[in-house]
Amino acid sequence: MTSFTVDDIPSLTECNVPARTWLSENNTQLRQQHPPISGLATSTFVFNPSGRVLVLQRASDDSMPNLWEAPGGAVDEQDVTVLQAAARELREESGLVVSRFRRRFPGLHVFPNRNRSRFFVRLAFLVDVESCLVVGLDPKEHQAFAWASEEDVRSETLDGRPLPITGDEMKGLLLESFRLRRELDASS
Repeated sequence: MTSFTVDDIPSLTECNVPARTWLSENNTQLRQQHPPISGLATSTFVFNPSGRVLVLQRASDDSMPNLWEAPGGAVDEQDVTVLQAAARELREESGLVVSRFRRRFPGLHVFPNRNRSRFFVRLAFLVDVESCLVVGLDPKEHQAFAWASEEDVRSETLDGRPLPITGDEMKGLLLESFRLRRELDASS
């Protein structure tokens, strides 16, 4: 696995552990606020030098066909840490390689599986990548990619074409990524 740096922020360092450890350490809070949690998923938010965020269009024969989302997916048992899972998912889905984890998004984002029989926690991260010049998609999962502005996300349109997002939670996370990036830019 390619190495990456992790900014020294408690919300990030607490994710530099196996999924089981993260779930165990957050079990009390999760049980008080949510149905039983079956596992973790990650989403990574990548910006290009023009300040646009990467979005991927789901495959037409997958769940939520043709909708747009940030790269991400399930944390697997073989993933050494949650952060390594996030880096793996980004590479598998886009070909991009994480160089630095900058922030974890605030809050716990709980979502159900397709038939609403199981629930998962999504941990979202703002990352830097080695290069964003070439995006390579896995056609089984995604059919297109785009670099979207904040207004594109807000209006769910891109260059006059529809940009339907997978749901309100994902749209909220995409918009939050712009806020977090502005916050980081202002502090550096």
